[in-house]
Amino acid sequence: MPTSVPATFKALRIHQVDKKTEARIEAITLSDLTAGEVVIRVVYSSINYKDALAVTGKGKIMRGYPKVAGIDLSGIVVSSDVPDYKPGNRVLVTGCNVGEQFDGGFAEYARVPADAVVPLPPGLSLLEAMALGTAGYTAALALRRMLENHQTPDLGTIAVTGPTGGVGSIAISLFKRAGFQVAAITGKPGAEAYLRELGADEIVDRNTLDLGSKPLEAARWGGAVDNLGGDTLAYLARTVKPWGSIGAIGLAQSPLLSTTVIPFILRGVSLLGIWSVEGPRSWRLAIWDRLAGDWKPRGLTTLIAPKVIPLDQVPEVAEQLVAGKAQGRTIVQLSDEG
Repeated sequence: MPTSVPATFKALRIHQVDKKTEARIEAITLSDLTAGEVVIRVVYSSINYKDALAVTGKGKIMRGYPKVAGIDLSGIVVSSDVPDYKPGNRVLVTGCNVGEQFDGGFAEYARVPADAVVPLPPGLSLLEAMALGTAGYTAALALRRMLENHQTPDLGTIAVTGPTGGVGSIAISLFKRAGFQVAAITGKPGAEAYLRELGADEIVDRNTLDLGSKPLEAARWGGAVDNLGGDTLAYLARTVKPWGSIGAIGLAQSPLLSTTVIPFILRGVSLLGIWSVEGPRSWRLAIWDRLAGDWKPRGLTTLIAPKVIPLDQVPEVAEQLVAGKAQGRTIVQLSDEG
């Protein structure tokens, strides 16, 4: 097992050229990386929607250039300036502005702030940690916040939008394990077998929904996990049953939300923002412990994240993800576990 950082190593960095971004795989040095207290040999990373936007240039994700992309990583500590982490420790990093403000996980080595590092919990492998990644943490954060807001199975079925994506796939499994009935709202008719295997009790063709236009529509869902935003989120607000919660996670459809206060003041519906980048460290540690234990999705590395690719395939997969052609999660392998 390497115990020091080589003179150069491979990374996927985003550059800005003539006000456009370019993704390049290149050789860099440790001194090229942003500052941090912990140096990690990256074993795995994963591709999130935010990563895909950064790599393809379809979204402004980076704060400064050039910057190594990748908001997730798992690996082995090489060196540390803080006593909490020792060489050889197995760790994971998700969010915490890594891959945005700080250099990220699409590199053979990473240097990150100590506060971003989570000890790998017993019950999770480095591979499983990245099968979950930010997507899994975000879905679990939605479950935690909704449970804290008194969401219970007897309120009714949880609707999950964008269910074939990383967050949606894991959300189906998490809520099913927590005792909820789950409906997957999808525009992909060929995904039914996959969604059923994840645990979806009902498959709803998104194109058949009557989104309606009244301040309130017939109450249908006990609650929802929304990855789309836009008209779909507005529809959910109008159709969630009294006292139900909506975990708002994504904006794959639109960042805009046009609705009224009526669902909130006449049905007591709660719209919960799910922000995975930052938050109390105690939450992060607790959620990862649950994901390694009683919340751990089944089929994590066979169903949800069956693909493990090398770094040079990241741009191609990122294009597929942005185009809505990806299913589940894709793991990126940067080095061997040994």
